[in-house]
Amino acid sequence: MKILFLADEESKVYWEYFKKEDFEGIDVIVSCGDLKASYLSFLTTMVGVPVLYVHGNHDDKYSMNPPEGCTCIEDEVYEYEGVRFVGLGGSNRYKPGKNQYTEKQMTHRVKKLKWKIWRKKGFDILVTHSPARGLNDGEDMCHKGFEIFNKLIEEYKPKYFVHGHVHMCYGRNYKRIDHVGDTTVINAYEKYILEL
Repeated sequence: MKILFLADEESKVYWEYFKKEDFEGIDVIVSCGDLKASYLSFLTTMVGVPVLYVHGNHDDKYSMNPPEGCTCIEDEVYEYEGVRFVGLGGSNRYKPGKNQYTEKQMTHRVKKLKWKIWRKKGFDILVTHSPARGLNDGEDMCHKGFEIFNKLIEEYKPKYFVHGHVHMCYGRNYKRIDHVGDTTVINAYEKYILEL
């Protein structure tokens, strides 16, 4: 399976200079947040594959205008072609906003997911907007990662943890690929293709 992950910035290659052949072999598109609803709707229409998404901290507008034809996987264990995705969008709370959470609130969301995860016998890919605490996150409240994500990775050992939120253009210290035990961590900023 070939998965196209997107986050934070609409790729000009995929939108302004769209060519169907750029998506050859792509089975599913997954957004890690902070992308225009019209961009995701455009992709699902033009490419003709499922588009899954979680909310970024700037996606409050989705409540009035969600990405059409796309599937929100927030707080779900979503299975596609045998691959199990867990979706947890949003960022650390740094100001009032719908898609911002305290560590306690995110921990509560994870606890509510435990039964769904147990039913599916775990999950393969953790899809979030924010990174995990101490794993290529920032020190400011906005870009600080969630500690509970570390615990999820430690307990369930998914093959992949894919997030956005920390833009690659912020500096050289932000890695595209990292590892925690057997889990590969991917920063999906703009675009990243993963082949399983």
